[in-house]
Amino acid sequence: MPLPPNTPDPQRSRTAEISPSEVHAKLRAAVPFVLIDVRERHEYAEGVLPSALLTGRAALSQRLAEVAPAGNTDIVLYCAAGVRSLYAAFELWELGYTNVKSMAGGFQGWRALGLPVEGASGLSQEQTTRYSRHLRMPEIGVAGQQKLLDAKVLVVGAGGLGSPAALYLAAAGIGTLGIADDDVVDLSNLQRQILHRQDRIGQPKVDSAAQTLASVNPEVKVVRHPLRVDAGNALDLLRDYDVVIDGSDNFPTRYLVNDACFALGKPHVHGSVFRFDGQVTVFAPGRGPCYRCLYAAPPPPEAAPSCDVAGVLGVLPGIIGTLQALEALKLVLGLGEPLVGRLLAFDALQMRFHELTVRADPGCPLCGTHPTMQGLGEVGASCRV
Repeated sequence: MPLPPNTPDPQRSRTAEISPSEVHAKLRAAVPFVLIDVRERHEYAEGVLPSALLTGRAALSQRLAEVAPAGNTDIVLYCAAGVRSLYAAFELWELGYTNVKSMAGGFQGWRALGLPVEGASGLSQEQTTRYSRHLRMPEIGVAGQQKLLDAKVLVVGAGGLGSPAALYLAAAGIGTLGIADDDVVDLSNLQRQILHRQDRIGQPKVDSAAQTLASVNPEVKVVRHPLRVDAGNALDLLRDYDVVIDGSDNFPTRYLVNDACFALGKPHVHGSVFRFDGQVTVFAPGRGPCYRCLYAAPPPPEAAPSCDVAGVLGVLPGIIGTLQALEALKLVLGLGEPLVGRLLAFDALQMRFHELTVRADPGCPLCGTHPTMQGLGEVGASCRV
């Protein structure tokens, strides 16, 4: 609350202020400092400053150890008009932070100068609330969430792997989510395919998936592709998507997804499961190997019995599919180190992850030094996940 006129302000006398222009200059010069928005969530809809960490004043001290571990970290706080941030800066000073400033005039002063604002006309109030945990992360924020909302991800297979992947992508706010599957819901699916329900047995999986995803996040546009990927439709199917998640259950589809993604220059996240074992990796054209570098040819049927015969632990596809969703989100956001050239193998019985290096094969017929493939290749053998 503003103090009455002419009242001495101990906070102001012991806390430095910085002008919006000076903050803008620090951002433009890429000076390392922590910029923190201490307004409440409902105020974010007006917009936020670029690169700001969004946290209410009440939670500020709890999050400081995470973003400002050193007491001399350069910290700038802002609120709506520069009053709450001044008090918050004084509180941090009392906690031992010696380089804290409050932005004079707050967000209103920043905007009055015509300085850049993120998300001013982007996120709605509902989106601000729904994605508030993303908005509070400096690595994502409003700009990152907008990337997710603008992204188009295709999930091939609405089964054991595609189910958790699609659910988490929808929850994260992927704007357009394609689901490709030609199968119908069967009672035996319900042990692991969490997109589907008992009362949808016999219903096309793409319809069941769309119904579940709408209940999680009605803002997501779900595009249904009730088909099996083949050489005739793969390129047209994948063309409009940014990232592809391969949750397919058979070798022909895996090779086709790989070949089509390579031809279109699109990254795809591969996952597979068998009994108690799973694996996940990312194939990104021009950045690492492709699926044919890893598996030049499908294994013989006796070496890869169908899941109908060998079985699969129901929770395992949930773990691998969730990792696939994580890799897809990293690709969309441009964060971290995706599993390009690395295969993450999971042993559920031992609860161990192993990372294997996958190198590009110079002799690969698709991406090697002297490629020999023309068009999309087709192979045989399948297994229903």
